[in-house]
Amino acid sequence: MGLKAQETIVTKSLGSCERVTLKLKALLRLSGLAPHHHQGINSIVKNTKEQSTRERQFSQLYKVGDELGKGGFGMVYAAVRKADKLQVAVKEVYKVKIIKKTSDGRIPLEVALMQQVAKVPGVIKIIDWFEGPESFFIVMEKFHGQDLFDYISEHGPLKESRARLIFNQVLETVLLCHNRGVFHRDIKDENILINPRSRELRLIDFGSGTYLHDGLYNDFEGTRVYAPPEWLKVRRYTASSLTVWSLGILLHDLVLGDIPFETDDQILMGLPDWTSATSISPGLKDLIQRCLKEDPRKRISLEDLSSHSWLRMSSTSSSSSSSISKKRTDLPMVHGGARPKEGRSNKSSV
Repeated sequence: MGLKAQETIVTKSLGSCERVTLKLKALLRLSGLAPHHHQGINSIVKNTKEQSTRERQFSQLYKVGDELGKGGFGMVYAAVRKADKLQVAVKEVYKVKIIKKTSDGRIPLEVALMQQVAKVPGVIKIIDWFEGPESFFIVMEKFHGQDLFDYISEHGPLKESRARLIFNQVLETVLLCHNRGVFHRDIKDENILINPRSRELRLIDFGSGTYLHDGLYNDFEGTRVYAPPEWLKVRRYTASSLTVWSLGILLHDLVLGDIPFETDDQILMGLPDWTSATSISPGLKDLIQRCLKEDPRKRISLEDLSSHSWLRMSSTSSSSSSSISKKRTDLPMVHGGARPKEGRSNKSSV
C-alpha cells in the first residue's frame, strides 16, 4: 500500500477536530513557525517547573505557623526559617488578584518596591520571595508590635507629644521612600506597625505602591476613605497631594481618635469647622487643616509639611492645650459626632 493511500485511511479515521489540527501543524511546518510554537510551549512548561521548584524551596526553607492577619491580597503568617530558627512573617499573595509586575514581567511590583526601600529604617524588611503556581510568598522580618489602628483603639486619642513622635517617624520614612523613587499610596493606621514599648515604627504593605514621578497619576489602588477629593472629582492626583492628604487623615486619627471621613460625600464636603470642645493646640489645628484642604493647589506641600512649626516643637514640652482628653465626649463633632471606642471605624482590609 502506498504512502498516499495510508494517509487517506488515517485521515478518514480521524474526526473533524483532529483533521483541522493536522492541517494547522502542516501549515506551521511550511511557514517555519513550528520551532517557535514548540519554544512557547517549552517556555510555559519551564516556567511552571521553576515555580514548583521555588515553592518546594520555600517549604524546605521555612516552617509556616499561625495566621497573623489577612486582607484583600491574601494572608500573613508567622513562620520560622529552619536553618537558623529566625522568626519571620510570610505574606501570601494570591495570583487570582490583579498583581502588577515590573516592566520586564519578572517579579511582582510589590517585591521590587520593597527591595528598592530595603535600607530605609522605618520600612518592614524583605528577606526573600518565592513564586508558586497559585501564590507569591514574600518573606519579611517579624516585627513585634501591633498596627496603629489597634494601638489607637486601645489607647484612645494620643497626647500631642506622643502623636508628634509617631507622626515625625512616619513622615521621615515616607520622605526616604520618595528619595528612593517609591510611592507607597496607602498610608493609613493599618499599614503602620508600632512597638508599644519602644514606639518604634514600621511601614508595611506596598501592594498599592508604584514608582514615583513628578506628573499626574490616573489610577488609585489605596483605601477609599483616604482618597483625596481631586481623585473623586477628576480622577487625577500628584504624589505629593495624595501623600499629604493621607498624612493629614492619619494625624487627625492620632490626636482625635478616628478618621474624619467615611464616605465620598464627606470627603468632598471637607473638614468641618473646629468647635470649642476641640482640645488641641492652634498649631496642630493649623497643620491638620492645611493637610486636608480640598483644593490640592492650596494644600501644604510635602516639603513644607516637614518644616511646620508644630512638628519642630520639642517632644518634651507640653501644656494644657497640647493634650487630648481621654474622654470621647470632649471630641469635636466630625460629620455626625465622635463615636465611642467600640464604634471606631472598622479596619478596611484593603
